[in-house]
Amino acid sequence: MIDREKVLATLEGYDLSDARIGMVASHSALDTCDGAVSEGFRTLAVCQRGRDRTFANYFRAQRDAGGNLVRGLVDDVAMVDHFRELIDPGMQSHLKERNTLFIPNRSFVSYCGIDAVEEDFTLPIVGSRNMLRSEERGDEKDYYWILEKAGLPYPKKVDRPEDIDSLTIVKVHHKVKKLERGFFTASSPEQFEQKSQELISQGVIEEDFLQSARMEQYIIGPVFNLDFFHSPLEEKGERIELLGVDWRFESSLDGYVRLPAGQQANLEKDGVLPEYTVCGHNSATLRESLLEKAFELAELYVKAAQKHYAPGVIGPFCLQTCVDKDLNFYIYDVAPRIGGGTNVHMAVGHPYGNALWRTEMSTGRRLAMEIRRAIEQERVEEIVT
Repeated sequence: MIDREKVLATLEGYDLSDARIGMVASHSALDTCDGAVSEGFRTLAVCQRGRDRTFANYFRAQRDAGGNLVRGLVDDVAMVDHFRELIDPGMQSHLKERNTLFIPNRSFVSYCGIDAVEEDFTLPIVGSRNMLRSEERGDEKDYYWILEKAGLPYPKKVDRPEDIDSLTIVKVHHKVKKLERGFFTASSPEQFEQKSQELISQGVIEEDFLQSARMEQYIIGPVFNLDFFHSPLEEKGERIELLGVDWRFESSLDGYVRLPAGQQANLEKDGVLPEYTVCGHNSATLRESLLEKAFELAELYVKAAQKHYAPGVIGPFCLQTCVDKDLNFYIYDVAPRIGGGTNVHMAVGHPYGNALWRTEMSTGRRLAMEIRRAIEQERVEEIVT
């Protein structure tokens, strides 16, 4: 892990009265930018050529002579041929000259690599740099490890295909879409073998997929992504905030489940299996009796993070959950940074965040508000790693 003093030395050279909020232009970048400009910051998006027009053109900011924003939300664009060039010393110098406080999202780690993020990226990261590796499924201390340490509920692991005796989900990376999912389900060893061979022949998963796969009990129930925020700066209210809840659309799964059961069975016989590639999100709320349980999950996670990943969670994190027939939560994934579904809350916020802060409060805006408060209180070093 990069020496903290090196990061603080970079921060010391910043003019925080002219701080910019930067991010990789992917994943949740629009929410991050929208929240930043709502709190009076300029934004800087690192864009990859060929997938830049959303940020560099269609959502580009326009300001009047007085610097007031009249349209859009992306002030500056730093163009690269590939996102991994963000780690290059020249690009880092470019961002430092613009006093960039950097917001990590999943694309940042996926494209640049966790080793480079931990060791070579010298900009101040708003959030928990040392927790980003926990998303690397299969790592010795991945998020399942911290869930176990925290005593949090998660689906039972299935160690071997021959141990499958009930509906099981097999989590594996897509062979072609490297950052996407090649997930499938099976309820017996025989079905596992049949489906895995079909997906291998279709080019969806690698032949040696089991080496990096995670198999676990499939929880039958709705999926809720709980978008939390933990503030090191808060002194009067609770430090854990539930800003919103979202759920995801997955192709081709969502079209598959809209078919009658007979047609689904016929598709499966023909070897047409649903894919779980995330393509969108929607907003949701929980029945109020479940909110107490949701906060209990967050409290346990934050305490475990503080113990095992000091200083612990800084800013946003997302607990991705299923709820079973008895209204029990099971955590099947954890994001120790801004979640992938928060764009659904940008500009309008979410009922929970709005109710708490009495204004339109998305995760992106709450991040920017924390940065603004840290600057005003001269406590920025408490929210960066």
